[in-house]
Amino acid sequence: MEINASLVRDLREKSGAGMMDCKKALSECNGDMEAAMDYLREKGIAKAEKKGSRIAAEGLANIYIEENKAVIIEVNSETDFVSKNEEFTSMIDKIGTSILKSDAKDLDSVLKISIEEGTIADLIVAKTAKIGEKLSLRRVEVIEKDEDEVFGSYLHMGGKIAVLTVLKGASENIAKEVSMQAAAMKPSYVFITDVPESVVEKEREVLKEQSMNEGKPVDIAEKMVEGRIKKFFKEICLAEQAFIKDGDISVSTYVANNGGEIKKMIRYEVGEGMEKRNDNFAEEVMNQVSESN
Repeated sequence: MEINASLVRDLREKSGAGMMDCKKALSECNGDMEAAMDYLREKGIAKAEKKGSRIAAEGLANIYIEENKAVIIEVNSETDFVSKNEEFTSMIDKIGTSILKSDAKDLDSVLKISIEEGTIADLIVAKTAKIGEKLSLRRVEVIEKDEDEVFGSYLHMGGKIAVLTVLKGASENIAKEVSMQAAAMKPSYVFITDVPESVVEKEREVLKEQSMNEGKPVDIAEKMVEGRIKKFFKEICLAEQAFIKDGDISVSTYVANNGGEIKKMIRYEVGEGMEKRNDNFAEEVMNQVSESN
């Protein structure tokens, strides 16, 4: 019988399996939805559905560059073991290279990119079923530079931290040095002007309270706050940070001394801001064993 798109969609929503897997299951089962669900379960494909609410805060980040276009992505798994799995790393490479070849600019459009497996979203569902852990594409950013600009990329700890920078008028080596700085010193912003006023005001309030608690008069406390705010900016803004290899100059001065200026920086640290799993290794093994039965 002919398998229409709505039937495939319904099975996909019910099972969590990929589009091509659902179509094949329905074809094998003559369009019978329940039989197709059993087929997917028998093949282990429908297991992906069970993992949707589980925590995936491990994984890898990576950077892909081709000419004037660069992509930085973070793909998560439940355990660090999976980040060393060839199935997982090849999936990340497939996602990254597919984005480079597409016009996708954000996460939603990336998940809809058409590939052999259906879409990027279908690929992730299929790999979730095969690997046995919840996998997710958490974030992605696509950057396009001008001809007089360079990319600087750096991966730390095999992809636990990934930094992509764009400099104008400097060399790729200088850009990589800046990326290494960002990996090590964890700036939240590039320039002071990037820091939201709400963040600055909140920091001012905290610093003022600290100064008052030290017994300083209000006028003295306010002056101390301004000095400490400058120090705050030197901690959270890449351009203001002391350059690791020469603490006497800032990162922006280092770049300027080498004929360039900082244009952009993106830093991904895997799992930052996410809830972490707290189950132990023995429990993880038992969970995997019980799910395979």
